[in-house]
Amino acid sequence: MVQAYNFIGSWQLFSEKGIYENGTRPKSGIYKIEAAENKKAIHVSMNWVTLENQAFESAYTLIADGDKHPFTDAEFADAACASFTDALNFEISFLKNEQIILKVLHQLQPNGYLKIVQEGYKADGTAYSNTEIYHRQMSVLPYSASVSGAIVKPTEEGVIRHKALTAMEEQTNMQLEQIRKQIELLAIQAQEIQMRKELSMLIYNAKLSFVPVIGTTYYLYEKKDNSHILSLISPKEYGNTAGPYKKFIAGVKLLADHTWVEM
Repeated sequence: MVQAYNFIGSWQLFSEKGIYENGTRPKSGIYKIEAAENKKAIHVSMNWVTLENQAFESAYTLIADGDKHPFTDAEFADAACASFTDALNFEISFLKNEQIILKVLHQLQPNGYLKIVQEGYKADGTAYSNTEIYHRQMSVLPYSASVSGAIVKPTEEGVIRHKALTAMEEQTNMQLEQIRKQIELLAIQAQEIQMRKELSMLIYNAKLSFVPVIGTTYYLYEKKDNSHILSLISPKEYGNTAGPYKKFIAGVKLLADHTWVEM
């Protein structure tokens, strides 16, 4: 069960990042994965709040050894099968009459988030897939969070520490989210530059019978011998065809840095 270590903890839902083909998007949610007394068992619990402020919760315990075991809620499923395929993937399958009715895939992302994909069937029998993204919560409670835990009286110092830790977590989560968005933006920009570079290489290897002017739109065609040519004539002027060429590739424009961009 060493592979379970990465998943154990309390996870908070990024509601806005979810994709829901079945049901409605919740306003908030907490997903917990805990090690049960049985070393091979995993306790999963969740609670969520709808946009109408209705609260729901669910909990179950599974033996994560890859085998089928009877499920506690027989009305929902006869059996369940859970396994950690590796340190980054955890799967649960719920079965009814030997058929999988719901599969829950847990995957740890490179950014530390937990991605959960639920694959099941709607009431009319059509398949659906719901995707949720969670981030790990810090444990900052200044008192025992378990009924069986030791009694710890909250002191003034503990309350101050708790407030400081809570504020710290909110601030660092906000800063990490800002950095994540910046990384995503840089990745998009890098992809756009790479596309411009590939297009520019194609054009500079094409036949040019004139000197291109920055900011002017030209038209790239593929010739019958599979080479390329840059033209001043658009497909519209050819009657919405490629004219004498094999096919029209794209309208392109020369930028100030001498790279080309597709229009």
